Parts: sequence; structure tokens; C-alpha cells
Amino acid sequence: MTITLYDLGVPTFLQTTRAVSGVLNRATKHCAETGANPDDFVHARLHPDMAPFHFQIESLKNHAVWGLEAVKTGVFAPPPLAGAMSFTDLRATVSQAVTTLEALTPEDVNSWSGKDLDIDVFRPVDEENASTSAWAPRTLAFTPETFLLSYSLPNFYFHAVTAYDILRTRGVPIGKGDYEGRLRTRTA
Repeated sequence: MTITLYDLGVPTFLQTTRAVSGVLNRATKHCAETGANPDDFVHARLHPDMAPFHFQIESLKNHAVWGLEAVKTGVFAPPPLAGAMSFTDLRATVSQAVTTLEALTPEDVNSWSGKDLDIDVFRPVDEENASTSAWAPRTLAFTPETFLLSYSLPNFYFHAVTAYDILRTRGVPIGKGDYEGRLRTRTA
């Protein structure tokens, strides 16, 4: 079976983005049941040196929506981060990402395959010691496929699982199935 660029990106991003939407709905329900304020999650972090929940949600959207836009245009240029926003607005951000992804067609996305895609990023100077290395600007040369597989999808999943973990550590009753979302199984 051949995997197309569309198959690689759009359904994959949609599965997890929809799952995150469900996790945010569960968090809202949990807060309603416990009297907690969902806006208390906005600045929550797993560790003081990690980015907060709102950053995780924006980054999830950027690596899905703007990752595919980079594949289309050859430029990874997500909008500036909006920063802290209400939990309701974060839910809307995820919903908008789902809508944007659902509007992409296989014909359009597959037509973006086979191009060069060079992006400028800040990366550790010493990749083997990334946690202690100085960071510097670098140009990374990709194809659309390698960009999705080795840059956008790993970043996307990192931010999705970090958002999940933040909510889970704050008592939201979610589990692995909530994170996985609807699996794309074949008909038996």
C-alpha cells in the first residue's frame, strides 16, 4: 500500500487534534463537576522550565495547520503566538484547527509532494547535548515528506501529549484512549 502525503499528514493530524478537543471537553466537564475554573489550566506547566498549557495548544495547532501550509508554500511561517488566552479560546483554537484540516483535499495536499522545503529554526549547536548546548539559527533542508515525518509530527505529538499530561496531573480524569482518539482501523 502506498502512503500519500495527504494520508501521512491530514488524517494523522486530525486524529490527534480531535482527541485533544475531546480531552479539553473532558476538562471542562471535570471543572463543572468539581467547581474548578478551567482557566486555571491556562498557565499550568509540568515543570517550571517548560512552556505552559496555552503554548502547548497553540503549538499543536501550528505544527498541524501551519506545518501543512509549509508543505504547500515551502515556508514554515506560523503566525506569532497569541499567548495566554482563556480556556474557552483554547478550545476554539483546537476547533478551528480541525475545521482547517478537514477542508484540505487529497488532490491538493498530494500535489505539494516532491518539492524542497528549507526552514530556518533555532537548534542546539551540539545535538548530542541539546539540554546544555547553546542554540543557534540553522537552516534545515527537507522534502514535504521528511518535514512532516521528522519535524512537524514529532513536535505536534510532543505538544499534544504535554497538554494531555498537564491536564492529567491536575486531576482531569482522562486516559490513554482519550489521547489516542478514534483509531483508523480497517473494516474486518
